[in-house]
Amino acid sequence: MAQLIVRNVDDRIAARLKKRAAANGVSMEEEHRRILREALSPKRSFKELLLSIPQSGEDADFERIPQPPRGVEL
Repeated sequence: MAQLIVRNVDDRIAARLKKRAAANGVSMEEEHRRILREALSPKRSFKELLLSIPQSGEDADFERIPQPPRGVEL
């Protein structure tokens, strides 16, 4: 495995990383790895993204209610 050393990180960024790591129950180093993995991993295809959306009802829940045509002035 490769090792990375990041120098000259702004103190505010390091503090935010530390807070984020604590919120996730991991070390700053592990949180840094997770951020890099997420940022650099191949993105999901549009199809995969759509398939990941949870079911939210039946098709009938989204049917359009027929309405009479509206009058149009030209």
